Amino acid sequence: MRTNRSIPSCTVLPELPYPDVAAAVAWLCRVFGFSERLRIGNHRVQLIVGDGAVIAVEGQAPVSGCGCRVLIRVKSVDQHFERAVQCGATIIRPPTTYPFGERQYTVRDLGGHAWTFSETVADVHPQEWGGELLSES
Repeated sequence: MRTNRSIPSCTVLPELPYPDVAAAVAWLCRVFGFSERLRIGNHRVQLIVGDGAVIAVEGQAPVSGCGCRVLIRVKSVDQHFERAVQCGATIIRPPTTYPFGERQYTVRDLGGHAWTFSETVADVHPQEWGGELLSES
């Protein structure tokens, strides 16, 4: 794949709509620790998170319920959770350790999107918890 300085190099780039992109970007950076990479007018901003990226785009918030759902891997779910709580984020699900080897929490952002932050706490084969591994990729 060719590189282009106008777009992050990661393969998957979720585009999440917000009625006020500037407010959303400020919130995502303050609450989740994301970093701005590129602004395009006042309608689109690329944000870096770890070795991935998301794009905040101008658009209507979901009519009801949750908009998009995004899962982000972090080094410490508990530290990340404390930051989100201190910033007043709406917690959907507090940190919980699951039998599939991940500790996760979920929060709703100001655009109605659900973000799950996940920390790997154990290497568990999917068969041990009822999953079916189809590929080792």
